[in-house]
Amino acid sequence: MTLRSLLAKDWTLEVNTGTSGAPTWTPVRGLTEFAEEIKTKTEDDSDFDGDGWSSDVVTQRGWTLKCKGNRKKDAANVSFTPDPGQEFLRQAGLVVGPGANVEARWYRRDGSPDAFQGYAAVDYKGAGGKTTDLEPFEVELIGQGAPTPIDNPAAE
Repeated sequence: MTLRSLLAKDWTLEVNTGTSGAPTWTPVRGLTEFAEEIKTKTEDDSDFDGDGWSSDVVTQRGWTLKCKGNRKKDAANVSFTPDPGQEFLRQAGLVVGPGANVEARWYRRDGSPDAFQGYAAVDYKGAGGKTTDLEPFEVELIGQGAPTPIDNPAAE
């Protein structure tokens, strides 16, 4: 069997701009970086029976999606019409409390079974740069509870 590396560009992120009962999955376009991080907390579970070897137990996990991209607008409109997925996250990033929470799903578009869904708080960082730069944005989705494995929407 010949193995080939997976490409990071095959990940996609979508946010639910509808309701939990009637979801509208809106892609977040313009991403240039995507990273899923699982944070792990452990406690020392060592005892004398370990003959001097330590033992740690996982006591908690958390997930975060860290994304970077370039702000985009609808090129067909003369007036500024931002990418709906980016704008949904930007607006959630301006709110304190439950309004800062979103439902998101992320998956690979290459047919891989890697696909997850979960709720997250939004930490949005926007705009700036030199006169020759594209306008960047960064968004961190801070997981609330466990991400749920789902059937990959790209495989349907």
